[in-house]
Amino acid sequence: MSLLKVSGLTKNFGGLCAVSNVHMEIQEEELIGLIGPNGAGKTTFFNLLTGVYEPSEGSIQLNVDGKMMEIGGKKPYVITRMGLARTFQNIRLFKTQSVCTNVKIAMHKNIKYGTFQAIFRTPAFYKEEERVQKEAEELLKVVGLYEKRDELASNLPYGEQRKLEIARALATNPKILFLDEPAAGMNPQETADLTKLIHKIKEEFHVTIVLIEHDMSLVMSICERIYVLDYGKCIAHGLPEEIKKNQRVIKAYLGEDI
Repeated sequence: MSLLKVSGLTKNFGGLCAVSNVHMEIQEEELIGLIGPNGAGKTTFFNLLTGVYEPSEGSIQLNVDGKMMEIGGKKPYVITRMGLARTFQNIRLFKTQSVCTNVKIAMHKNIKYGTFQAIFRTPAFYKEEERVQKEAEELLKVVGLYEKRDELASNLPYGEQRKLEIARALATNPKILFLDEPAAGMNPQETADLTKLIHKIKEEFHVTIVLIEHDMSLVMSICERIYVLDYGKCIAHGLPEEIKKNQRVIKAYLGEDI
């Protein structure tokens, strides 16, 4: 059974159709690429899947405990609780908070103490806080930020801020992780480190990953299947080798004359 199934997904903004009749099916533990020229509708598509926008038409179904459930139009926090997490094209960290606190904030949906325990600082409160701290630190070890756990997020270099965003998304314990241009603005070494990190996350967390990315070398080297959007429509999908040779994809990126 599929983990995520998108059928006829469409989003209109007035007279503009940003996403048009897109279909997508994703299996467990796949690593999927979503590519296309600037303005093709990729981030809008992510926003529809994660509840930022409500679909104009179509269906988004997520496998929850073996049952396909409709999530289109639900609030982002509800979708997150159901197992979808994301990073953003423009970094959205809590920059005045520590690196570790950024990760702990994302774990709030899994906190097991209530208001009473929090107010009166019961033993259950301290035990749960200790667990959350430990899990946050383990995630920071995975992305290589453990040594900087007490620094302000704003003090991290750009590439490390990207890694912190990924750690924060993983803290929600997702089934599917959406990465919106994770390599944007990175130098070649940072991109190489990110490629290794994505592989590591997939293997250690057994999570499905869908990424938007303009770095074709990264996409072609790690993605198992690729979907291509152009003017809001899916013009191709398939294996990386198939996408490289697809004439509609070449035309979308390079122009009809070429």
